[in-house]
Amino acid sequence: MGTVLPKQFLMLNEKPVLMHTIQAFYLSNLKPEIILVLNIDYYQYWEKLCADFQFDIPHTLVKAGRQRFHSVKNGLKCIKGQAIVAVHDAVRPLVTDKLITASFLQAGQKGNAVCAVQATDSVRRLNGTSSEYLNREEVYLVQTPQTFEVSTLKKAYQQPYRVTFTDDASVVEKSGTEINLIAGEKTNLKITYPEDVAIAELLLRNR
Repeated sequence: MGTVLPKQFLMLNEKPVLMHTIQAFYLSNLKPEIILVLNIDYYQYWEKLCADFQFDIPHTLVKAGRQRFHSVKNGLKCIKGQAIVAVHDAVRPLVTDKLITASFLQAGQKGNAVCAVQATDSVRRLNGTSSEYLNREEVYLVQTPQTFEVSTLKKAYQQPYRVTFTDDASVVEKSGTEINLIAGEKTNLKITYPEDVAIAELLLRNR
């Protein structure tokens, strides 16, 4: 992104990206309890933002870990008993109620649900200095939320950390559980580059 400030705190339509993301889940039909896993160095800054923007959506604040893996593991410690858990990127503020609901319902029926969209561009895999064609009909781009029955997720996060654990699906799959893909949404944008903010603002205004 090229900014000192973490991208979840960047302004999007007059409030921080993170507030849009939390609000999307809070206003969804299922209204799940919200756990925010955050770098402890930004606790005071987040509290100030909440005061400045009068943001009073209930949420539990949990200390983040060294990697995404450790952050999710810390968040799971707050959950007692049976539950369906959706893990979502703070910088995907455009997630819809339709997608949130579909994720929870599918996870309730099949144990897990991972959002993904089929690749539309031609795809090649780089191997050293050469590349090879991949069938784009077999390639899916994974999004969040990634939703699981809590016991499955907790069991998976008992494994030692690996650099190949880039998301929850990779952790759960390594523990021996088959992953169920559901249709994601093209508009479920992850704020990564400066132009993504402009695109997200346009999409929000058009809703």
